[in-house]
Amino acid sequence: MFGRRPDGRRIKGIDPIVALSPYIMPTRADSQVFIKVNLDFEAMTRYIRDKRKEGHTITYMGLILAAYVRTVSQFPELNRFIMNKQLFARNHICVSFVTLKKNEDDSIDESVVKLDFDPSDTIFQVSEKMETAIEESRQPKNTNLTDAIARGLLAVPGLPTLIVALARILDRYGLMPSIIHKASPFHTSLFISNMASLGMGAIYHHIYNFGTTSLFASMGKTEQLVKANADGTCRNRRVMPIGAVVDERVCSGGGYARAFSFYSSCLNQPEILESPPEAVKLEIPLRARKKKSAQINALE
Repeated sequence: MFGRRPDGRRIKGIDPIVALSPYIMPTRADSQVFIKVNLDFEAMTRYIRDKRKEGHTITYMGLILAAYVRTVSQFPELNRFIMNKQLFARNHICVSFVTLKKNEDDSIDESVVKLDFDPSDTIFQVSEKMETAIEESRQPKNTNLTDAIARGLLAVPGLPTLIVALARILDRYGLMPSIIHKASPFHTSLFISNMASLGMGAIYHHIYNFGTTSLFASMGKTEQLVKANADGTCRNRRVMPIGAVVDERVCSGGGYARAFSFYSSCLNQPEILESPPEAVKLEIPLRARKKKSAQINALE
């Protein structure tokens, strides 16, 4: 309320066209823009192989998240969101993604991991946080805040409808309890899914009207592209496609173009992710981080 929320602060003095766009497109479904980014799979594979020889376990997912965190550190406008037709800067960086959880009876459930990052995190720090969170979420008897809240709501007929409606109203005015913010994977900087792990191509997943997610990305299985060389010859090039759906209201087209170009350059030369950025650009101060950086949430 009054321009302040537990997860961000209202931005003032922005371009009037950007400020007007939420009144023209009041929901995220109105303002979805679809972007395909082809990442250099060969460069990523070489880097992962070289780091493995040095004793570091790096995954494609870890690289992609590290590049995203680094991009936000230089282009903080990617970490904005719209609520109640107002533009807010998020006061933290968090990512939600789905993992598969195997139960004792051999059945499979989907879990959602919600993980906090610092803008100065390196590829090694991002990978460690991600792998630790995934391992915890896959424990057969793992329970968490989201699971407990979901079970409690579903135990009473009609209660989920009432609580979700109330949460929407409170969230609209920045009054939603922090416990729901912590439990909700939809209140996040980025929601990402790894479709490649299922043998599927990249998809364009909608961004949710509930919550504050302004970017949803999916990793697809590798593709072969033909690239022309400078001498006129051609060669096959392996790429990993990323299907991204963004909220066009939070950032100008030029801002998105610069950010995605920087993002791709990070993965063309992953070595730059091994050191913290020389400077971090912020729109508002980040909130104090808790000792436990990983908040595990599961939707089962």
